[in-house]
Amino acid sequence: MKSQDETLEEWCRLLLRAFKLEDVDVDINEVLSVAGVAAHSVVRPAAPLTTFIAGLAVGLAADSGRAPDAASVQHAMDVARSVAKAYAADEAQSAEGSPAAGSAGSAVPTGTPGE
Repeated sequence: MKSQDETLEEWCRLLLRAFKLEDVDVDINEVLSVAGVAAHSVVRPAAPLTTFIAGLAVGLAADSGRAPDAASVQHAMDVARSVAKAYAADEAQSAEGSPAAGSAGSAVPTGTPGE
């Protein structure tokens, strides 16, 4: 029986091949880490939504030629992680009944992936 890591590696290769992206290097642990932050900072269903939107941002940045793929990916992951953590902090402050020090948007890195 395959391990979870082996299954994810195989699944990733199959998806990349299906999308004709065999030359793309995916850091599965980084994607899962960002998904975990979103799931625990927002709600569980935020994990796939977050990773989809981060991937979309990377694709748009790469398509427009704004940044190399690796830089776009890292920036998108950093932004997604920051937004999720800021959201959790704002929610915690709201739950305590104190006015939030800022909105989730104020702690978000500015710019689009690759800028």
